[in-house]
Amino acid sequence: MNYRKLGNSELKISEVSFGCMSLKENYRDTEKLIHQAVDKGITYFDTADIYQNGQNELMLGTAIKNFRGDVLIGTKVGNQLRNDGNGWNWNPSKKYILKSVEDSLTRLQTDYIDLYQLHGGTIEDPIDETIDAFETLKREGKIRYYGISSIRPNVIREYVERSNISSVMLQYSLLDRRPEESCLKLLKENNIGVLTRGSIAKGLLAGKPPADYLNYSALDVKKAIGLVKNLSVSTSMSCTAIQFVLKHSSTTSAVIGVRTEEQLLECIQASKVEPLSDREQILLRQAVKPFLYKNHR
Repeated sequence: MNYRKLGNSELKISEVSFGCMSLKENYRDTEKLIHQAVDKGITYFDTADIYQNGQNELMLGTAIKNFRGDVLIGTKVGNQLRNDGNGWNWNPSKKYILKSVEDSLTRLQTDYIDLYQLHGGTIEDPIDETIDAFETLKREGKIRYYGISSIRPNVIREYVERSNISSVMLQYSLLDRRPEESCLKLLKENNIGVLTRGSIAKGLLAGKPPADYLNYSALDVKKAIGLVKNLSVSTSMSCTAIQFVLKHSSTTSAVIGVRTEEQLLECIQASKVEPLSDREQILLRQAVKPFLYKNHR
């Protein structure tokens, strides 16, 4: 496994990381999978307080409590469960963040979070108040670093200009190259780490049948799949798709949702195979025309 420094932080994380959102609710299977990931060199585990209504954090915390110091935990905040239990409301207030971190720490069975992330964000948010909440938690030692999880360029720009974020998690893949327009360059220039999600585009770049995806038709997706398949003679399609993301100089780690041992081993392999050549990367870029963000610019 290769490791990369996360932006302006002191965190060195595995270039392929474990996204916990897809974990099964069977704890025995989950524990086994997480332990296998650690044994294979994965150090960063990404969860959120809303995943499985908090059970995701609880399972992760229980699974790693005996070797907490050997792994890095990232979780997220900002979505508040409604009183009737039916859905969530967006709440980026300082009061809510300071309360929520205590709940996450309890479920994760730890006294600090390595990377605490705002789980979304809008330009209408009380951004300075939100930033103050994270800075307060840093001073108190409850979090080591903070970041945001957002695909909105206008929100990302505000946090780059007004905060000390260490990372941004955004959706990036061969079939979603919107971050290339401005966000990836901006983050690199400001020494802010990039955690990518959606690298295999809901499985389309890992073997699922072609289907419409974002602004791409099933025919466009089929063309991209065909090229990925051709470049994956000695490895899996998912490895090639992940390598496409890791090839970008702004990327720190590809966070891959893992649910099965087979998926885990394919993710691990992506860090072991030879990186894509410049020629292969160009061929992939030519497979489909990138599109731009239409909203939140």
